[in-house]
Amino acid sequence: MRTFGTQGRVYPSRHYVVPRTEEKTEFIKRVKEGRYIVLFAPRQTGKTTFFRLALDTLTTEEPNYFPIQLNFEEYEDSTASEFYANLYEDIREEIENVFQKREEVPPKALIQFLENTALTDHVSMRRFFTHFDSFLPDHRVVLIIDEFDAIPREALKGFLHSLRRIYLADENRCPHSVSIIGIKSITQLSYDRSVSPFNIQDEFNLPNFTFEQVCELLGQYTEAVGQAFAEEVVASIHKQTAGQPVLVNHFAAILTETLDIPKTEPITMAHFLNAHTQLLRGQNTNIKHLTTNIRRNPRFGSVLMRIMARDEGVDFNLDDDIISELATYGVIKEGVDGMCEILNPIYLYCIMRAFKPVLNGLEQEYFYGAD
Repeated sequence: MRTFGTQGRVYPSRHYVVPRTEEKTEFIKRVKEGRYIVLFAPRQTGKTTFFRLALDTLTTEEPNYFPIQLNFEEYEDSTASEFYANLYEDIREEIENVFQKREEVPPKALIQFLENTALTDHVSMRRFFTHFDSFLPDHRVVLIIDEFDAIPREALKGFLHSLRRIYLADENRCPHSVSIIGIKSITQLSYDRSVSPFNIQDEFNLPNFTFEQVCELLGQYTEAVGQAFAEEVVASIHKQTAGQPVLVNHFAAILTETLDIPKTEPITMAHFLNAHTQLLRGQNTNIKHLTTNIRRNPRFGSVLMRIMARDEGVDFNLDDDIISELATYGVIKEGVDGMCEILNPIYLYCIMRAFKPVLNGLEQEYFYGAD
């Protein structure tokens, strides 16, 4: 039986999954248009799951596209030469995986080319893709790079310059489309601020779950098990989490597994309040990351207190390093008035608990009194 995924990647065969059909359709549309796409969002927001689902669609349903997925997580402490040597091995493995998934045999000429090729720097990488394209004349190569932030510092500038040169080359370029996924933006990663090596980027937004998507996720469970969620429970889960994917799944997991509610009974607000307490006081990786990140810099506390004060407010200015970093960690968002807001009531409570020794009952107002 499927469950609600709360740790790492979500698998449709094992977990209830929000398909994000509209977002996936938009992403694939941009890939087909040859866009070079960037998505930077906090950890545990469903980035990796989304792009792997999109990749699976390209692999199985779009035979003219050849997707290669990479992950730079292990490369952070590598030298540039080590990075490119390992990058080549990863690219080669992914090429073999795509052929295997499609139950196809790679051309002998391509096998020989892969056996006799090495990557040593960004220039050899660019030339590799030029030659690789010649072995697959009827395909368009799609490159998707996860955990891009971990690219070695000395390799970053050249890597981006080569991608930019490929993009500007001609319409038959290889890769046809590139997607870069990470936590920090290209601007934050660029160590030479006088150079803009990737000003061709097309930013892609992957928002938190909408109320309708939360309904869809919980509805999958109800359809499979027969246990219904009261309407106010679904609304409260969305309100307390603001649709943050991991928190939504944590809530659902507590309600459907931890609390051991008989499956013949509906899940009510009484159950929700119990789950809410457990989520706030339990060992939750997402919340632990939150509190760890906001304690990293002594200046975070004063800024967050000003944001919570309501009467003063703080302008959502990403040119401010503190605001930019808090947004990168997913702690704050831009409100409709252009001012900073804490992402959701759960994070608000945790921040208050982290920085204020006495809450003075304010959590009751935030959780249950405010609309």
